[in-house]
Amino acid sequence: MSVNPRDSVLDIRRGEDIEAESLRIIDAEVPEPRPYAGAEWPVVRRMIHTTADFEMLQLVRFHPRAVEAGLSALAAGAVLVTDTEMARAGIPDRRMDKLGCQVRCLMRDAEVLELSRQLGCTRARAAVDFAVSRIKPDIYVIGNAPTALLRLLEHIEAGRAKPALVVGMPVGFVNAAESKALLLAQSAVPFIVIEGRKGGSALAASAVNALADLALARQAAAKA
Repeated sequence: MSVNPRDSVLDIRRGEDIEAESLRIIDAEVPEPRPYAGAEWPVVRRMIHTTADFEMLQLVRFHPRAVEAGLSALAAGAVLVTDTEMARAGIPDRRMDKLGCQVRCLMRDAEVLELSRQLGCTRARAAVDFAVSRIKPDIYVIGNAPTALLRLLEHIEAGRAKPALVVGMPVGFVNAAESKALLLAQSAVPFIVIEGRKGGSALAASAVNALADLALARQAAAKA
């Protein structure tokens, strides 16, 4: 007897209900004890929710201070710089405004474009130079460009940059895994990393959104 696929479709129509049911399903499919404890789990769960990729359970790495450093920076009104407009758009103002945070992407900035031309380098690399010298972001959100992460690591090693958190998730086949391995190998700044080739702007943004939700919940609890 054939089964009608419509019989398995849940009648959930509101976006917030769909999200809640998605997170419930993820929790059910990853029973305790989970590979990530405490506040790390909501971050990884959000990344799985974004991609439906349970391989995140084996690939996400946290610096020991990553979550607390990120939460403290967001609570203090952090300036975040992303390496793509997609990542910037993926971190909505409805979260950031409540925390007093600002999210910027410099890839279309006229000074960055000119700097890229003068140096003969990628816009992503030039944007990091501009950010380090002019903006000094609290959090870097890198989901696309290994050149951005490699350049940021050079600044960190030289003592020119010490952000509160680096969300390092460049994706691809050329220097993506290698740049993240270098981020994992250093201890100067906290990080959240996806090992290997996987990553992307959506994943990087989802990690920040999860931290923002945690920071807002902590803020609300303090006011209660």
